[in-house]
Amino acid sequence: MTGNFSEMSVFVRVAQEGSFSAAARRLDLTPSAVSKQIGRLEERLGARLFNRTTRQISLTDVGQAFFARADRILSDLAEAERAVTDMAGNPRGLLRVSVPVAFGRMHLAPRLPSFLAANPEVQIDLTLNDRFADLVEEGFDLALRIGELADSSLIARKLAPNRRIVVAAESYLEAHGRPQRPPDLLDHNCLTYTYRAQRHDWEFHGPQGREQIRVNGNLEANDAGALREAVLAGLGVALLPLWLVGEDIRDGRLEVVLPDYPAPDSAIYAVYAPGRFLSPKVRRFVDFLVEEVTALARTWTAE
Repeated sequence: MTGNFSEMSVFVRVAQEGSFSAAARRLDLTPSAVSKQIGRLEERLGARLFNRTTRQISLTDVGQAFFARADRILSDLAEAERAVTDMAGNPRGLLRVSVPVAFGRMHLAPRLPSFLAANPEVQIDLTLNDRFADLVEEGFDLALRIGELADSSLIARKLAPNRRIVVAAESYLEAHGRPQRPPDLLDHNCLTYTYRAQRHDWEFHGPQGREQIRVNGNLEANDAGALREAVLAGLGVALLPLWLVGEDIRDGRLEVVLPDYPAPDSAIYAVYAPGRFLSPKVRRFVDFLVEEVTALARTWTAE
């Protein structure tokens, strides 16, 4: 079986290089040794894998089919070996993470030093962006996402609920009145979050059941932190997550509007690409997020 893998490795390298001599240089073998291994492989399989001329070689149809399988087998073997090596060792290497801007600044960045101190062989590349990044295409190991997740092949680990409430500054409410029911929002300047689907349709659950109101205002922003600043300045009302404005409410800087009409809850998730082997650095960081965000969520209160 060892010989089979050796011949397969040589075959894949020749197919990739398009030349026996180039493959021999990459493998630190002589061209004749490469040719002999390919010959043994073809003899054992009972099929010709390469078309050979004096100038070039090319894969036969059978060779193309064998290359697709052989390349995948060797890649899986390399992945399995890396996984065993990683599992036996400490988390190490570069960890690329995508996190929403306001949450990353307020809650994650202050906690990263403790993670890095406990995992000195890990380096973090943190990207703050409210856009949902494509983890595979953009090369992220993990992302933190807030809200409803679209159908996806990603693995999602729920970290905490995401409660959203309508808030405003006392100065705004004194000047424009306090809404008593969701339809009253039609007479108010409602600030909206650009990345939220149906951002102008605010939904509530009240004594009469579900109510949905289409709001309007003079400010939209793709950063929840910017909306918070505008609300604190008395510009209008906004539907914002409790993790962002809970402290402002407790300290009296903001008031809860429509307390008897809660908005539907969503959640905060850690998401990562599926794989048979989860690297130690990703596993350790997910465990860190579960512990930290779960504990943090206990402090998010509007009281």
